[in-house]
Amino acid sequence: MQNIKLLDVVALLEDLPAQGLHRGQVGTVVEMLASGVFEVEFSDSNGKTYASLALRSDQLLVLHHDLIRVA
Repeated sequence: MQNIKLLDVVALLEDLPAQGLHRGQVGTVVEMLASGVFEVEFSDSNGKTYASLALRSDQLLVLHHDLIRVA
């Protein structure tokens, strides 16, 4: 299980056609709503939000920019 935190950058793991979102789109966690449920904001390259919705942790992949060392 991944540890998702506030302001993590995440990728969507499934298409959500009703919301106009597709697998691989990148968003930012802006709120923790409940255990395993997060409000994720999706914005374009100019910073304009085009979607904001509640998603479960199993719908998201946390993206990492730095090397992660596993003990």
